[in-house]
Amino acid sequence: MARIAVIGANGTIGSAVVTEAVARGHEVVAVVRDPDRYRGDAAAVERGDVLDPADVARLAAGRDVLVSAVGGGDGPGHLALIEPAARSLVEGLRALGGDAPRLIAVGGAGSLETGPGLRLWDTPGLPQPILQIMHAHGAALDYYRTVSDVRWTVLSPAAEIEPGERTGLYRTGLEQVLTSAAGRSWISVPDYAVALVDEIEQPEHIGERFTCCAL
Repeated sequence: MARIAVIGANGTIGSAVVTEAVARGHEVVAVVRDPDRYRGDAAAVERGDVLDPADVARLAAGRDVLVSAVGGGDGPGHLALIEPAARSLVEGLRALGGDAPRLIAVGGAGSLETGPGLRLWDTPGLPQPILQIMHAHGAALDYYRTVSDVRWTVLSPAAEIEPGERTGLYRTGLEQVLTSAAGRSWISVPDYAVALVDEIEQPEHIGERFTCCAL
């Protein structure tokens, strides 16, 4: 059993991660901005501010894993939150020194490679708000890659992530966009959560980004 804190536990992905981890018997604390509105599966709920390193350190103390599933809503919201949150998370974990838990951050797909010298965000015709979300996650990933004293992992979804069935089946890769047998780059939110909790239980990607896709 791992002691896990999930920041952003009220969101679509965060709540799925909580549900998956609780179902496997882990001890999960949901970290949200308004505990009175939390209706999820976690055993405990706490108020937290991902942009406050001291609060991050408080929430992470005594945990085995800290999951960041924060999102900024629209494009400008992501630009204002995602990369600053990455810096705050790292600073807070650094304050705990050798007792700091692992960090697993929900990433974006935009920086995944679609071909030589091309990334998903280079796809013609993408709306500006989507590009802003993609580049916000890309900036956070660039920052994480400068960090060597915190055990971080970023999990990027496939090009599309949507509500759907939990099959428990998926494939993983590193830097390239993955596609299913049907040629679609897609994963359901529950199966993304399966991949993330699998990484908690069997660490394979400390200090790197990986991605997951439906079979």
